[in-house]
Amino acid sequence: MTKILGLTGGIASGKSTADVFFRDKQIPVIDCDQIAHDILNRDEKEKGYELVLKHFGTSILKSDRSINRSELGQIVFNDKKQLEALNGITHPLIFQEIQAKIALNNMNKNSLVVVDAPVLFESNGQKYCDFTLLIAIPESLQMKRLMLRDHLSERAALKRIRSQMPLSQKEKLADFVINNTGTKQDLKSKLEKLLLNIKGEDLYGMS
Repeated sequence: MTKILGLTGGIASGKSTADVFFRDKQIPVIDCDQIAHDILNRDEKEKGYELVLKHFGTSILKSDRSINRSELGQIVFNDKKQLEALNGITHPLIFQEIQAKIALNNMNKNSLVVVDAPVLFESNGQKYCDFTLLIAIPESLQMKRLMLRDHLSERAALKRIRSQMPLSQKEKLADFVINNTGTKQDLKSKLEKLLLNIKGEDLYGMS
């Protein structure tokens, strides 16, 4: 039976680096951000595009009728109710796709699958995982990385960070917590130790 490791953390915390690490170890990664991106594409069979358009209107469209994700982000990160509305549309569709991908990995007899879910705890997704990992960083460092990565102002970056569950709450819910305050190599070294710990505990049948 495939074991599920739920990977989460705040925005710009280092989850993408963790994803690369796990994939390098031949451990499948289900990227919820990528799924969320795909279900809003016009050329996808998913109904997310139509549902989001119905709620938010045509003002969020580009000239080619694709969704202007930057415009949509401005709306939802400045209005909690609109963010809840977007999550209400996308989360069930994302969950369906995750379940389909997990089932496929089960068929392929993969021992461990990582589900990278930024809002894992906000959506109560931990109940579908065998164990969870939080990548944690101080808010000041998170702000710096987010502003640099997405070219945001301090105010815009703070709004995005504060739209998520506080790190202190996530730490209480996670089975494993890794503090990512160093280099990418430091993070990979910590993840290596975590995998050894998991194997040693025989949590996914690889000891």
